[in-house]
Order: sequence, then C-alpha cells, then structure tokens
Amino acid sequence: MSEVDDKLAIHELLASYANSFDRKAWDELGACLSDTLHTDYSQLRKTPAETISRERFVELRRDALDRLDTHHLLSNVQVRLNGRRGEATASMAIFRKNAQGERFDTHCLYLFGVRKHGPSWLIHSIVQKVLWNEGSDSVHSGVPRDGDCRT
Repeated sequence: MSEVDDKLAIHELLASYANSFDRKAWDELGACLSDTLHTDYSQLRKTPAETISRERFVELRRDALDRLDTHHLLSNVQVRLNGRRGEATASMAIFRKNAQGERFDTHCLYLFGVRKHGPSWLIHSIVQKVLWNEGSDSVHSGVPRDGDCRT
C-alpha cells in the first residue's frame, strides 16, 4: 500500500468515526478503535486524560449521546505518517440537540493517533482541543454543569 493509499484509508477511518455518532452505530464506532486508547477530553469534560478500553469508550459515548440528535462535521484533515504509525489533525463542529430543542455545540480540533493493525488503520489516541462551546451544557451529560457556556 502506498502512502497515498494509507492517507486515504485514514481519511475514511476518521469519516467513519465521526459518522458513527450521528447514526448511533456504536459497533461501527468500536471498529474504528484499537483495544485500548488514550483520550484527553479535559477541555470539555474537566476530567484528566486517561487510557481506557474500546468497550468503555463506546459505552460512555452511547450513554451520553444516544438520546440526543447529533451532527459531527469533520474537515481540514491533515495526516502525517511514520511507518505504521501516524497522526491526524482535524477540525470538528459537533452539534447536539435534546428532545426539548435545547442545543450544546462544540467547535474544536481533534488530534488523532493512528496505528496500522494488519491491513487496517485504527485510532489509538484522541485529544480534543475546544475552540469554543455554544448553548446549554446541560444538554450533554458528559459535561460538568456550569450553566450556559460561551467559551
């Protein structure tokens, strides 16, 4: 496989990752991830970075987002490869709406660590860098309650 093929495969991986949230395709989300992954959502969740299992990652996202309408828009993907490892930076806008029509949206950058497992690329680390949030953070159960967010 050429470097161009690998980069295209990573773009497809990240698109599948983002789209799985909106389709509530939790098995598809899990298929994008390595067995364990390092995550850092500290800017959104105010929690420390951690290493968790794929199953726990999917469970936490399902619990927080299953009841919400979401739209994850991923763009501006830049991929850097180093053999069977790589890094990808992507812009993401995450729109969330609850049954009452309340919204909580996040504009952010994601830093993904990827590794090649056999013929496939998988995500092994995720760091979210929040640019700003809009709306009521009470919409998203994965965020500590501060009231309306305008950061």
